[in-house]
Amino acid sequence: SGGQRYLLSLVGEEQLRAILRRMLDPDEFLSDYGIRSLSKYHFDHPYVLEFEGTTLTVHYEPAESHSGMFGGNSNWRGPIWFPMNYMLIDALRRFHEYWGDDLTVECPTGSNSVMTLEQVADELSNRLIRIFTRDANGNRAFHGDNELFQRDPHWHDYIQFNEYFHGDDGAGIGASHQTGWTGLIANLIQEQGERLSPAGHDAAGEPGAQSRGKGSAGSD
Repeated sequence: SGGQRYLLSLVGEEQLRAILRRMLDPDEFLSDYGIRSLSKYHFDHPYVLEFEGTTLTVHYEPAESHSGMFGGNSNWRGPIWFPMNYMLIDALRRFHEYWGDDLTVECPTGSNSVMTLEQVADELSNRLIRIFTRDANGNRAFHGDNELFQRDPHWHDYIQFNEYFHGDDGAGIGASHQTGWTGLIANLIQEQGERLSPAGHDAAGEPGAQSRGKGSAGSD
């Protein structure tokens, strides 16, 4: 009430800045197509644990695992997952509702480009959307090196919702009909469209929905 906002969070400003410094670093978590599930730092510096005479190693694997463990699925060792990215974007928007434009961070880390948390959320959304849109050569990142889907006029416009995506080039990996969470791309496209349209109206001229964080628990 009275225009005041209260923030309930596990991290304060100093911790948030420290987290984002690594998360937005292209040499660690930030990919051209979203946030990786494991830092790229571990490609050259794998985590090694010696336990009861056994050496256990975890290293960055942007696509499928080189190990047969878990059926060859690399799980959280580097690919881009939509559930994690979507929650990060949502959290950044909620933080921005509290901090406003007073809190800015470097994005990407080391670029000397400064953004508000809302702008960082937009940047991450656009990187995820880039997985599905055509690049300057007419290719869609999620099709990877599959020339049939990239070039054939009967296939190149069919969109698949892969389970997760290559941490470096955005190629689709895993199950190809994971609409349960990769379908969140539709929400991101809608949100970006509403944010960019005049006076919060969508392309059809209807009032756009409020941003997801407004009026929710933890933001006011």
